Amino acid sequence: MKILVVDDERDVEALFRQKFRKEIRNEGLELLFAFSGKEALEILEKNNPPQVASVFSDINMPGMSGLEMLDIIKDRFPQLRVNMISAYGDADNYRKAMRSGARGFYTKPVDFESLRREIGEILRS
Repeated sequence: MKILVVDDERDVEALFRQKFRKEIRNEGLELLFAFSGKEALEILEKNNPPQVASVFSDINMPGMSGLEMLDIIKDRFPQLRVNMISAYGDADNYRKAMRSGARGFYTKPVDFESLRREIGEILRS
């Protein structure tokens, strides 16, 4: 089961790999990483439908924001589960994300137990 994590901060990769090492080792979780919205869309468009079960994306990134990327993903791949992550848990970003079809909204610092429950649900489905 592949999950795509999108964040312009490259240290997020090591953090996610460390936090989900059990799921990677024992439950078949495969984490893919993109460091921009453009790179994420390129990964998703390699196969139609995408070979990714879910996307977790930061909102504030240079170039294409996570919210802009969310709109494109939901237009091209409406079945894809997308969760947004933001350092700014403001109500405006939350509303925009949920209106655009985000499944969930997480604020930084990320509560990895909540994320683990969401990923567990994805792995079970």
